[in-house]
Amino acid sequence: MVQRYVRVKTTQAQTYYGLLQLDRSVQVLDAPSWLGGQPTDLKLEPETYELLAPCAPTKIIAVGKNYQQHAAEMGGEVPKEPLLFLKPPTAVTAHEKPIYYPQATAQVDYEGELAIVIGERIRYCPPEQARSKLWGYTIANDVTARDLQRKDGQWTRAKGFDSFCPLGPWIVRDLSAGATLQTFINDETQPRQSALLTEMVFSIEQLVAQISDIMTLVPGDVILTGTPAGVGPMQINDRVRIEIEGIGSLENYLIPSNQGKKS
Repeated sequence: MVQRYVRVKTTQAQTYYGLLQLDRSVQVLDAPSWLGGQPTDLKLEPETYELLAPCAPTKIIAVGKNYQQHAAEMGGEVPKEPLLFLKPPTAVTAHEKPIYYPQATAQVDYEGELAIVIGERIRYCPPEQARSKLWGYTIANDVTARDLQRKDGQWTRAKGFDSFCPLGPWIVRDLSAGATLQTFINDETQPRQSALLTEMVFSIEQLVAQISDIMTLVPGDVILTGTPAGVGPMQINDRVRIEIEGIGSLENYLIPSNQGKKS
């Protein structure tokens, strides 16, 4: 069985890292898995917890235009080196939690992506060592206020709203290089996005090497590896589901920002 590493909050508001079992119970670890966490005697039953995002990164580094067809649909060419930007940790939200539609924008787009979770402190990591420095893989939605992205010219506001980085639902240690990423809206049977992870222009190894030449990466940090073609707007009450073979699916729904605050 593939081990699924989760982060949960109990009904008593306690946060734990753990391993999700087939019966949906959680075997609690004494620390995050990437910090050497070991199983404890505590087991949480399904009705006693809710899933959080599987990690709490100090930073989220994202990659733009890392699929050739997506670069074309955005009206540009693939950059000669990875195009990097940051999303704030406060943008992170969990599986089945709402994405809040900000009043400042008129277009909120989905962007399904593979996310990688760093397992060791990294600085100046050569590409051939990159895979050994990763803890695992999860799913992300790089939600974007597209009109603000075009208006501002730089992407901080468009990418940085609270809830604009759904992440999860768990982390797996291994992933097939030939896995498929797909994005669905509501009950549609045809995906809006569909691509092989091998279609990335810059590989995971290249991304880790490039980013670690710029900044120190610490355990639990997240890299979003880019989105394939097919991005588009969501409407209020839409549900967006991103699936990656070997991981599972990440699902969220869109509501107005004045309907509540992200927990």
